[in-house]
Amino acid sequence: MKNILILFLNDFACSIKNKSFYLIFFIPVFIFGIFHLLDRNNSEMNKFKIGLIRQANYEPKLMKALQLTEKNLEVVWVNNAEEGQNLLKEHKVYGFLEESLSKKEQLALVVLKKDSPQTLLLAQLFSTLQNAAEKNNVSWISEIRSLREGNIQKQTLPTWILMAVLLVAFIILPAQVAEEKEKKLLLALLQAPISEFQWLMAKTGIGIFLTLISVVLLHIFSQVIPTNLFAYIAFIFIGSYCFSNFGIFLGLLCRNQASARTLGIVFYLPLLVPAALSDFSLKMKGLLSLLPSYQFYEPLQIIIFDDGRSTGLIFSWLFLLFLGSILLGLSYWLIKKRWLM
Repeated sequence: MKNILILFLNDFACSIKNKSFYLIFFIPVFIFGIFHLLDRNNSEMNKFKIGLIRQANYEPKLMKALQLTEKNLEVVWVNNAEEGQNLLKEHKVYGFLEESLSKKEQLALVVLKKDSPQTLLLAQLFSTLQNAAEKNNVSWISEIRSLREGNIQKQTLPTWILMAVLLVAFIILPAQVAEEKEKKLLLALLQAPISEFQWLMAKTGIGIFLTLISVVLLHIFSQVIPTNLFAYIAFIFIGSYCFSNFGIFLGLLCRNQASARTLGIVFYLPLLVPAALSDFSLKMKGLLSLLPSYQFYEPLQIIIFDDGRSTGLIFSWLFLLFLGSILLGLSYWLIKKRWLM
């Protein structure tokens, strides 16, 4: 019994020393914070923005009902359906109303995704407005159309790609870099005719290579081929460049593999979960614009579903390229200082 207790205390001390014990506290606190960032009820939601076409003939009772609910819904006038679609893709409106193709006296609600919480809340809002304005009448909205159609493989593909990219960057690369430091392999390599920059380029290259393999396999299994293939490949390359340099930087900060794995998870979860949940929370979407994972995930959806025809992609490209270059420079500085080697 004494030996068991000694071994138990030794393992407990090791878990504290290599920082893996900190995950016991980090993960519950992180989940608690995520729950508070999510939209919990309608009173916490931002004001809905709905697009209306100027030339369309809307029911007078509908227009009157919209005027009476200015606290919850804001009307944005557009000249045609194409302008409404552009505002919808840029997240400037949550949907817009146009004449139904099947039933001329009724309307169609056009949204990005049918299964999103915004769509459900909009449908409930219009149903409540109609019940308050008139009874036993034909529904104002006869159909809900989605701009981003596709099977479950296509709908979930951006999330899986984000997960694969972050997995390589924050789970595989930091542990690999820390292992070379822990076993003094990095010092041995740097004493050979190999420069710090060459070592960094090799590590960045293997990160990009592993990421591209995982993305290609995901596309083979899902049988989804982006229309704008050149822009898609270039964006995956830039995203993997940024996150690979992020992972190398974390690995260089750590003394051993255990610390690198712990630190990798500490960054992996906050970068993965909020970005993946941004489609399901209006509040969270507004808080994530400066996260590199969101700047990767949101344009990824635009390229897959909207053919990448958006000016918003330029900012994301520059953001990821700049951040990746900054992290590459910091990694080079750590190697030159022989940090914890």
